Amino acid sequence: MHQIVVVVHAQPCYHERKWQEVGGIVSMTTAALPRSKVKDQSRVALSVESFLEAVRREELNLQSFMLLHHGEVAAETWWPPYQPNDQYHVFSLSKSFCSTAVGLAAQEGLLSVDDLVLDYFPSYRTPDIERNMGELRIRHLLTMSTGHTQDPTGAIRNAADGDWVRAFFESPIEAAPGSLFVYNSGATYMLSAIVQAVTGQTTLEYLQPRLLKPLGIEQATWEMCPRGINTGGWGLRVTTEDIAKFGLLYLRKGLWQGQRLISEAWIEAATVAHIPTPTENGIDKRQGYGYQFWRCQPNGVYCGRGMKGQFCIVLPEQDAVIAITSDENRMQLILDQVWEHLLPAL
Repeated sequence: MHQIVVVVHAQPCYHERKWQEVGGIVSMTTAALPRSKVKDQSRVALSVESFLEAVRREELNLQSFMLLHHGEVAAETWWPPYQPNDQYHVFSLSKSFCSTAVGLAAQEGLLSVDDLVLDYFPSYRTPDIERNMGELRIRHLLTMSTGHTQDPTGAIRNAADGDWVRAFFESPIEAAPGSLFVYNSGATYMLSAIVQAVTGQTTLEYLQPRLLKPLGIEQATWEMCPRGINTGGWGLRVTTEDIAKFGLLYLRKGLWQGQRLISEAWIEAATVAHIPTPTENGIDKRQGYGYQFWRCQPNGVYCGRGMKGQFCIVLPEQDAVIAITSDENRMQLILDQVWEHLLPAL
């Protein structure tokens, strides 16, 4: 049986990870998050032990876990063979990063969420596409309320000519945009395509100086479609600590080390429920959807989430962030353990 190493205070960490003093803060590099000095028998430490025991008992296949409390890493662990510097495909958690790129572009005056999507792709405008997509706005892409009654992503990815934008525009919309939620990774791909259209850069390139570099996210990669557009709704690879940093930026309402990276207004708009999600599987997915963020059961809590148990959970009232990577389909069961074992101690 593999042994995991759990760190709940500022002491040498998993395997060969070395710590150094940087300006009085214990960190792996100057870009790493500070580690807190949580006492071994504190409520937080005991709650982490209880959570990890529940993970073991339920046989949940977690890969990594990091808890931030009051802006510092209070606990972290990696299950062998995974290690702190590993990058994980975070699947649909990528969507929250893509949404952030849209927010930054809006902040720079390059777009508005009320803009018509077709206005950014005039070469695709035909009478048929105009009838199908003429009322679709960026807001509808962000909230997955495009009017599709089933996810068109499979058909988009299978486009024979590799033109995913055209395939999206040709996918039939049966309902009025804004009228219902249907999970739609193709909508997020279109957000990425819009970012590239207005900036001349891929979403990843656009985020580098505005988000990733300030947060110390150094080696992120993102898959592309055959036409060279980042996939948006999936394909991002980052570390567990990168996920935690992203959550901390949202917890701090767009401020990072005193620097305003993204407007507080965007953070608030992105993380409230814009549309109900009553038919989704799992009680936490039925709390409503924002701009590529999910609301959660506990008051004020929201998250970005990806297939197989990738989570960036933001708990504003508790001043906490939880980052989890997994290879686990029972995603609601992971959240159940978080709410039962960790939340009461924060």
